[in-house]
Amino acid sequence: MNTKNETAAKPLAGIKVVDFTRVFSGPYCAMLLADLGAEVVKVEMPGSGDPLRRQGPPFHHEIGLTFLATNRNKRSLTLDLKAEKGRELAFKLCCEADVVLENFRPDVMGRLGLGYEALSAANPKLIFASISGLGADGPDMKEGAFDLTIQALGGYMSITGERDGKPIKLGTSAFDIISGMNCYAGVLAALLQRGVTGKGQKVETSLLEGEVAFLTNAAIEYLITGSNPGKWGSEHSQQAPYKAFETADGWTVIGAGYQNLWEEFVKVLDREDLLQDDRFKDLAGRVENRDALYAILDPEVRKHTTGELNARLNAAKVPCAPVNNMEQVFNHRQVRHRNMLCSVRHPVYGDLPQVGPATKFSGFDIASGWSAPPLLGEHNETVLSGWLGISEEEIQRLKDEQVI
Repeated sequence: MNTKNETAAKPLAGIKVVDFTRVFSGPYCAMLLADLGAEVVKVEMPGSGDPLRRQGPPFHHEIGLTFLATNRNKRSLTLDLKAEKGRELAFKLCCEADVVLENFRPDVMGRLGLGYEALSAANPKLIFASISGLGADGPDMKEGAFDLTIQALGGYMSITGERDGKPIKLGTSAFDIISGMNCYAGVLAALLQRGVTGKGQKVETSLLEGEVAFLTNAAIEYLITGSNPGKWGSEHSQQAPYKAFETADGWTVIGAGYQNLWEEFVKVLDREDLLQDDRFKDLAGRVENRDALYAILDPEVRKHTTGELNARLNAAKVPCAPVNNMEQVFNHRQVRHRNMLCSVRHPVYGDLPQVGPATKFSGFDIASGWSAPPLLGEHNETVLSGWLGISEEEIQRLKDEQVI
């Protein structure tokens, strides 16, 4: 939980968020809002909490690592939404909030009495933000989704993987993260508009919509030409050479499709004779004859170590980079310099590394006052007394009744 003096300068200081989300997309959105100073209360089921708490191995102090990656700067409140008293308390919390986040299937919040219509009638300034699998309405609105199924359904797996190879999932739950970022942007826009109109509104996004929007140039290629883009692995459909090359001691990527870069690349390889080969004299020729080109370049690149080749390519201003693992990423001097590795501390499970903020601001330090992901129900008393003015005696009764 951010301390008051450390969040006062942040742009969302004073904004209250009730977060009903779980798993990945919604918690990621809520974490980004909390990073900017919002007070985020994460509502969880008593006894079990967010399923990501138990997803693993690996675990850290019996907590799933993905939970620890997406839940910093939040307060945890356990609340049984199956119980009438739990739903009543949830409704009261939402009436005190600026933002409500949820990522249930589209009909769940309404059935709980916590839908947009009911909450906005009681709290007209409320921003109600929903993340679903396939969208808030339409013929498939009630279909559930995982990032894996969305990557398949939304087309990304059809363009991911080696040429003529099997479909490949991206290395992270990319569209969970993207939908969380889209929701985050939507909430900020709605808060900005509320400052003008004085009114809240509903914000909707989904994993499917986020993925389809992310298709960008691949989508436009199909929509204009009618041809389905294929899988290109690390290659580029419109540039060559442009891919991951195996070196003598690892892998590096090289992007030398444009003519000036191509000429510098072959100089580094001492293969200036290729400039006289009619098949490779221009970009169109290299793209058309890529297989023949790579049959020549692959063994040439394997003669060099990654570090030696990249040093020469960098000197020639040819874009290149080693294919780093996580250890190499977080020991990279630029990653360190830009504070992409942070640390938070929890009184129970101690120091915890965190990935730093991707955006920095001149007006405030976004990483100041960050706190560790909470234990389940860690802030029950703080939230119920601070937000709703509930007494210690009533809180104890709620515990006895297993409402919290």
